[in-house]
Amino acid sequence: MTYRGVVVDLDGTVLSGDALLDGAADALREIRGAGAGVLFLTNNPTRPPAEYARRLARLGVDARPDEVLTATSATIDYLREHHPDDAVFAIAEESVTSQLRDAGVTLVADARRADTVVVGYDREFGYSDMVAALRAFDAGADALVGTDPDITVPTPDGPVPGSGAIIDAVANVVERDPDAVLGKPSDVTARLALDRLDVPPAECVLVGDRLDTDIAMGERVGMTTVLVRTGVTDDEALAASTIQPDYVRDSLADARDLL
Repeated sequence: MTYRGVVVDLDGTVLSGDALLDGAADALREIRGAGAGVLFLTNNPTRPPAEYARRLARLGVDARPDEVLTATSATIDYLREHHPDDAVFAIAEESVTSQLRDAGVTLVADARRADTVVVGYDREFGYSDMVAALRAFDAGADALVGTDPDITVPTPDGPVPGSGAIIDAVANVVERDPDAVLGKPSDVTARLALDRLDVPPAECVLVGDRLDTDIAMGERVGMTTVLVRTGVTDDEALAASTIQPDYVRDSLADARDLL
């Protein structure tokens, strides 16, 4: 079948650290040449779409900012739809809060004034943040939103706690489940991706390296899913998982026969 839209994970599928994976640029050019729309999707909440687009362009990959959907840009879209006039108290580091501010989200420094609490990646997260979350909900905040579910994120020195660990800590202390956690595998993020591409799930394929985020999201909404072996999932993990892709390929370059 010919797909009209292709959702492509970034880290582990197109990129490895700051380098482009072999054959990725050629594969993406061929996909575009065949007439398919491309959307790059990442759970990294710390870099805005424009920065990713510039980074990809430097590496020889055409990408516009509106073709990049990050965990924070998905969170912004969600807030615009569901909490457009809310005062937001953010538990996240400046790389995340600056994106919210630039998008016109009303941020408040006093948690007691918040209608919604947004939680994301924060390397300085601590006890005072949990106290602030308690004060927000004690004072009447009625929504808890997380940027992405990643419990850990990779670094050169090994994994470190990610947004998901912080969201879980806040959710536990305020004794409520998040109203939404964006990023993959959120159904909300999947719908945002499909809306950006303007295609139905049956005409869209998702390519990624993670079973629990990339493949799970595509499977849940009816996209065709392709797992690539250039990231975190090896054959042993694939065999043990209940989440199974439609296809497995060694790399994005090797997935061109499907796309």
